[in-house]
Amino acid sequence: MEIRDKIYIDGSWVTPGTSEMIDVINSGDEEVFAKVARGSSQDVDKAVSAARNAFESWSRTSIDERTKYLSRINEGIVARMMDIATVISKEVGTPFMLSQLIQVGLPQTTFASMEQVAKEVEFEDHIGNSLILKEAVGVVAAITPWNYPLHQIAAKVAPALLAGCTVVLKPAELAPINAFMLADIIDEVGLPPGVFNLVNGPGTEIGEAMVKSPGIDMISFTGSTEVGKKIGALAAQDIKRVALELGGKSATVILEDANLSSAISGGLFMCYLNSGQTCIAQTRMLVHRSKLQEVEERVAAETATYTVGDPFDAMTRVGPLVSAKQRDRVKEYIKIGESEGAKIVTGGAENPEGLDKGFYVKPTVFTNVNNSMRIAQEEIFGPVLSIIPFDSEEEAIKIANDSPYGLSGAVWAGDKDHAIEVAKQIRTGQVEVNGGAFNALAPFGGYKKSGHGRELGKYGVEDFLEIKSLQL
Repeated sequence: MEIRDKIYIDGSWVTPGTSEMIDVINSGDEEVFAKVARGSSQDVDKAVSAARNAFESWSRTSIDERTKYLSRINEGIVARMMDIATVISKEVGTPFMLSQLIQVGLPQTTFASMEQVAKEVEFEDHIGNSLILKEAVGVVAAITPWNYPLHQIAAKVAPALLAGCTVVLKPAELAPINAFMLADIIDEVGLPPGVFNLVNGPGTEIGEAMVKSPGIDMISFTGSTEVGKKIGALAAQDIKRVALELGGKSATVILEDANLSSAISGGLFMCYLNSGQTCIAQTRMLVHRSKLQEVEERVAAETATYTVGDPFDAMTRVGPLVSAKQRDRVKEYIKIGESEGAKIVTGGAENPEGLDKGFYVKPTVFTNVNNSMRIAQEEIFGPVLSIIPFDSEEEAIKIANDSPYGLSGAVWAGDKDHAIEVAKQIRTGQVEVNGGAFNALAPFGGYKKSGHGRELGKYGVEDFLEIKSLQL
């Protein structure tokens, strides 16, 4: 069993102010596989003070020097790829191959991209007699989720450090080990003391203390919309900048002339990825009514190929959910869907056969879904798909936009230009067009209750910059 009894403050592993430890559960077998230190609000104060003291010198280092540190952190992640992927598969339940490609591959790409991104950000500009400067916002509180834990840490820490900010990180309680491994790497590369700090613990204490701290200039949060609302309200008391990446209820819009085979395969992959524990999961599939029966049959057949099981089994395509609480929540939504009158095409709330240990849920597909139903409006965060028919393109766009969220989506059409025209009318932060791949350098973020601000690439760096005008 791995024991992490210290937290990382001011360039050193230190004993926290409480001796309490937090169990980390293996989502595949429900066994405790690690214990981590639980910090306190006093530890937050120490970490913020360290970050505050380090800010002036770090913000004045050259861009080249900052990118060299980030490149060395990337090298450290690459060297530990298998170990980190193994840990995240245990913490979150992601199938091991996908952990390597996504859970470690994406954060590695983010750190590696900073050298190029640094060349794309205009840190200085001229307008008439004014010199426009973009300067680091200050000390950043990064509060990250459990579903893509290291990716979300990298999406905040890498651009913040490149911008010249210092960071205090609170990783997710359910998946913290990967953050400690990143702190090991940061310590080894010799990042100056106080530039990066890690305080682990519950959001109700550690996260709130960070948000309220007078030494914090900006909060970057990824998580639920409800928690995001609370963070925004607390931060507003001190007029702190807040970047929020929150929930989603994305739609796959399959137009009448689309290639059904490609559209269904793409839509199901984006629904079941990471067991549906993905904020951009495409959990609504909008299909022309004339194609409804065919789509139902194809979806049922293809869902059967999404084998549920141990994330370390090479045949597994859908691993467990992160916790018993999350598993029970998803199963309750499946029951809600049935009570609302939706019809189960495949799946259901029963345990997958032969998987009595672990937090497993069957990939479940509903049809006869009205977009006003709870299963079509609320983020379930599990492998649950709602098939919703439409009679016209205009209705499809209306249904796609009839959501409190606006994070992602997809449009499939026989003609790419036609798909782009429809995608332009969908009110979300990103839209896949005929299966366009995720771009780790493109801006990522949402409309409406999906949050505000953008991560990744040059736009992610600019979120951590203040703008100053010098009148010459």
